[in-house]
Amino acid sequence: MHRLRLFRLFHVLICLGLWSGAVQALTASEASAIAVGETDARLEALAKAVATADDRTAAFIQALADDAVKVSGGRVFIVRDGKGVDPLTGLGIAVPADAEDVVNNNRMRGELDNAMAALKLFSKDDKLRLQGVKALLKEPDEARLPLVEKALAAEKDETIRTQLELARAAALLGSSDKDRRLEAARAMGQSKTPETKLLLNERMKAEADPAVKAQLEASLRAIEGALAWGDKLGALFSGISLGSILLLVALGLAITYGLMGVINMAHGELMMIGAYATYVVQGLFQKFLPGAFDWYLLAAVPVAFMASALVGAALERSVIRFLYGRPLETLLATWGISLMLMQGIRSIFGAQNVGVENPSWMSGGVQVLSNLSLPYNRLVIIGFAAAVLLGMAFLIGKTRLGLFVRGVTQNRPIASCMGVNTARVDTYAFALGSGIAGLAGCALSQVGNVGPDLGQSYIVDAFMVVVLGGVGQLAGTVYAAMGLGILNKLLEGWTGAVLAKIAVLVFIIIFIQKRPQGIFAMKGRSAEA
Repeated sequence: MHRLRLFRLFHVLICLGLWSGAVQALTASEASAIAVGETDARLEALAKAVATADDRTAAFIQALADDAVKVSGGRVFIVRDGKGVDPLTGLGIAVPADAEDVVNNNRMRGELDNAMAALKLFSKDDKLRLQGVKALLKEPDEARLPLVEKALAAEKDETIRTQLELARAAALLGSSDKDRRLEAARAMGQSKTPETKLLLNERMKAEADPAVKAQLEASLRAIEGALAWGDKLGALFSGISLGSILLLVALGLAITYGLMGVINMAHGELMMIGAYATYVVQGLFQKFLPGAFDWYLLAAVPVAFMASALVGAALERSVIRFLYGRPLETLLATWGISLMLMQGIRSIFGAQNVGVENPSWMSGGVQVLSNLSLPYNRLVIIGFAAAVLLGMAFLIGKTRLGLFVRGVTQNRPIASCMGVNTARVDTYAFALGSGIAGLAGCALSQVGNVGPDLGQSYIVDAFMVVVLGGVGQLAGTVYAAMGLGILNKLLEGWTGAVLAKIAVLVFIIIFIQKRPQGIFAMKGRSAEA
């Protein structure tokens, strides 16, 4: 044990001089000493190599950690994908047939990881330095304090400095000095991150001193209080995100069911068509316009709308127009059509899910709090849902087509007497609702799997949103979608996903029993009919 401590101290002292001297290239004798021999000798050679490391040394150490090094006759080779590379020059080289794999035990692997973390701490690349700090945070050790403090003294980036200070405090948590442990516990209480909470909880199990334990508990309470806000805001954002998806799904149904009285069980399959249209556009961009791939989604939006709208128009002209005023018959007919559409998609694209990629500008997210990140794809979908809602409200409330749609749905005979082509308006209205379903499918392709069963996951929720909001009421659809989304996510945190769904369904049943007309009741002669 004493020998091991001396070696670790020697290792740290070597690392302290990491970039103080001239950087030297990796030599053949160094590479052989690190790869072959007893563990203690290999570790000593590794420490010396790290002290004067260059890019070749770093690449060799990484190859050792990846089990990609072979030896033959004292000569060392890096072997990746069956091709040999000389670790000294980086050039390709033939690997002898008798070359043997270098075997690393757990102790060697740990020191290789430490060496890579040490190399990254002094890298010119901010990302690599941050990776090095995070690697040290996973296994805090007081023996690495001189190394961390040296890096801290040279670091100018505030974000990395904060992480280094956290790594320093984490290393001090295991100190034999009570005062240093107290200092570390107090300092870590200022870092409101889930990682800090985990480290403090682990230390609580091993801590015996009452004063240090009390400080650990105080720091944990402070961290938990800060993280609670992130959890609450995260649940709220998830609810708004789910609500925006439900709104997109239900907006088309608000026209076909809310205004036209058609129970369209194929609404989910119209969404599916929009999602597959997005997949097709993605494939075309990948094949013919790879340089403009990041903009494929902008082209996919109108394509998804038109694909679903055309299918909806064909459906209305061939089947639905004969069933107006007979809601149960529309339910049965459209259910059969939904099965046909799903089988058609399976025949064309296969039964397996297909992959739809996010453009680069929709990847990643905004880090608001330490435990709250807002993904860009969710933010874009929330904005997209708002834009579709405003566009639909303008179309229905401010345009000639919207006037005709409202007139036909409220009083078909009078609208016909006024010269309105009711059959054409029916087709336009149904195509509009179907096209909005296609837009919902386009949006859903960015947050979930795209497959033949895509629509089945949302059709029931869409009907619940329309009925709860009030049939024919656009404002009610918005309130119901957002309310159900937020309520569902808040309940999930307490009861789990399945019980939350059941609780929401029970709530809707009770609400409809007490208020059958929904949140907003339809007014005027159409409501009295």
